[in-house]
Amino acid sequence: MMKIATWNVNSVNARLQNVLAWLEAARPDVLLLQELKTTEDKFPRAAFSALGYDAAVFGQKAWNGVAILARGTIADVETGLAGDPADGQARYIEATVAGVRVASLYLPNGNPVESEKYPYKLAWMERLRAHAADLLKREQPFVLGGDYNIIPEGRDCYDPQGWKDDALFRLESRRGFRALLNLGLTDAFRVYNDKAAQYTFWDYQAGAWPRNHGLRIDHFLLSPQAADLLDACAIDSAPRGEDKASDHTPVVLTLRPPMALHNI
Repeated sequence: MMKIATWNVNSVNARLQNVLAWLEAARPDVLLLQELKTTEDKFPRAAFSALGYDAAVFGQKAWNGVAILARGTIADVETGLAGDPADGQARYIEATVAGVRVASLYLPNGNPVESEKYPYKLAWMERLRAHAADLLKREQPFVLGGDYNIIPEGRDCYDPQGWKDDALFRLESRRGFRALLNLGLTDAFRVYNDKAAQYTFWDYQAGAWPRNHGLRIDHFLLSPQAADLLDACAIDSAPRGEDKASDHTPVVLTLRPPMALHNI
C-alpha cells in the first residue's frame, strides 16, 4: 500500500513538533504540505530527514509555500503552475514517487471577492484545469492533493447560507472545482464517505473547533488510473485538537501499488 497525506500546516516551523509527532505516529509514505510560510533555505529539512523523509520544497517568505515529503525517491520535480510566467506565488509543486505523480497545491483563497484576489483565484483554477488535462494525456496515475480553498457542496460547510458569498463557496468557485471533476478526476474522500459535517478546517475564531463549525476545503483529486488504485481516504481530525495546532487537519489517502492494476 502507498499512504499519501495532505496537510496545510499554517507555518511549518511554528508547527514543526506537531508535524513530526504526527509523522512518527501515522508514518505516511508521502506527505504533501501547504502554507509553509518559509523559504527553501529555512525549511526544516534535517528534522524530516531524521525520520527518513526526503523533501522537495517550493517556498516563499512569510506566505504560501508547498512541499512534498517522501520516504522514497522524489523524482522529476516541477515547481509552479503552468500558464502564467509572471505568477511568483509558491503554490504548486509536483513530482513522481513510486510510480505515482503527486502534486501539493495551495489554491488561492480569493477573498475579498471585490478585489483582484478573486479573479486571480478563478484564473489559477483554470490553469490547474488545463494542467490536469495535460497530465491526463500521459495516462499515468496522478494525485492532486492540497488546500483547494473550495467548499464543493453545502454538506461540506457548517453554514452554507452564511458562506454563500464567500470566495470559497461562490458559484463561480464551485464551477471551477466541478470543471476539474468533469475532466474525469475523482474526489477521493467522497468515494468512501457521503456524510455531511466532515471537515478539514476549523477557524481559530468564535470557538469553531469545539463547536465543529468547520469546512471541507482540503481535497485529493485522482486521475482515473489513480482512482483504480484507491483503497481508502479519511480525515484525521485528531491533530486539530492538539496544542499549537494548525487550523487544518490531515487527509490521508491509501493506494494499492500501481502493479496491482495488472491483477484486476
